[in-house]
Amino acid sequence: MDILLGLQWGDEGKGKIADILAPKYDVIARFQGGPNAGHTLVFDGKKQVLHQIPSGIFHSQIANVIGNGVILDLSILRKEVESLKERNVDARQNLYISEKAHLILPTHRLLDAAYEQERGEGKIGSTLKGISPTYQDKIGRNGLRVGDILTANFKEKYKNLKSKHTQILTRYEFEYNLDEAEKAFFAAVEFFKTFKIIDTLYYLEAQKAKGKKIVAEGAQGTLLDIDFGAYPFVTSSNTSAAAACTGLGVAPKEIKEVFGIFKAYCTRVGSGPFPTELLGTMGEKIQALGHEFGATTGRPRRCGWLDLPALRYAVIVNGVTQLFMMKSDILDDFDEISVCTEYQYEDGSRNQEMPYDTEQKITPIYTQLKGWNNFDADKVKSFEDLPTELQDYMQFIEKYLTIPITILSYGPDRKETLINEKMVF
Repeated sequence: MDILLGLQWGDEGKGKIADILAPKYDVIARFQGGPNAGHTLVFDGKKQVLHQIPSGIFHSQIANVIGNGVILDLSILRKEVESLKERNVDARQNLYISEKAHLILPTHRLLDAAYEQERGEGKIGSTLKGISPTYQDKIGRNGLRVGDILTANFKEKYKNLKSKHTQILTRYEFEYNLDEAEKAFFAAVEFFKTFKIIDTLYYLEAQKAKGKKIVAEGAQGTLLDIDFGAYPFVTSSNTSAAAACTGLGVAPKEIKEVFGIFKAYCTRVGSGPFPTELLGTMGEKIQALGHEFGATTGRPRRCGWLDLPALRYAVIVNGVTQLFMMKSDILDDFDEISVCTEYQYEDGSRNQEMPYDTEQKITPIYTQLKGWNNFDADKVKSFEDLPTELQDYMQFIEKYLTIPITILSYGPDRKETLINEKMVF
């Protein structure tokens, strides 16, 4: 099994790469996260956003697995499935859902909003999709799972958990109406009873026994990992490579290649530390050129220069074997590009390590490189056709991280991608 994941704060372009690599695999499996993630794919100039469905769904010959580490909002998932019909995709044919995946209830979303409202100015930037409360119930052993919708007493189980949630909500000044959300939820429950709800652990084991190739698809990014991210400005799940094992039921010995995706610059949605953030016109320029708005929330992304110490940290955490650089075309409009290679602290000390206290004052130390403002995408057929300055930029990154960049993306469409002939699958 190979793993495909993001190395920054999410939004690196995993959806596009998963779609491009899909024909190389027989199975694509999501292993964590929920509808707080959005993978954007572009076909012939038309955009399609997936939140919970694996990115191989557009290939009818590929099995798409939602693993036990994913948490599901069935109402949102139903909308995703129905939107695929516009592209003549019937998800019932090649979508497999783990019976052990936990469910996001309408009251989980209410709790999420109530908690975030209570934090006031100290809010963490939740997507308000009910992610954290659902994981809290999972760890607290109170949660409901997909397999529960097939049991005779599901409504009773739902009622009991809902009662616990509404009791908590009485502690907050928070008004709500559950009628419409519950109606949509139970309609979605009936809708998905006809889908392939299975023990995906055994399914994946059977596929491996047949010699099928599997790629695990991560959501969000490594720097949002609950353990290794800038806590508490993180998500509620492990977003690193190790989570593919627990989120799918695959042994560590089965992992072969780990593909790490990163943008040629950095972006972040929501609150939290961002050492290389560009405030003012420069950051706004990158935001405009890169169309940097969240695929799930629509919120504008904060933008900044590439942070190599943070990228190195993510490479170590995941055991990355190959790098994929995205959105190289966005930096085409700059005469000079800065790259952070070290952090300087208030006491004057410097290092290349991610600090424990990421909210402390950190000054990024930059190396200046020439921009490549002569990029002609129509003339690019191989890595050798790239502008010299872009090749220098890539080589600088490779030398720092000691890992090769084997895929380069220079636009949103499938065809705007270079794959090194030396890439290992």
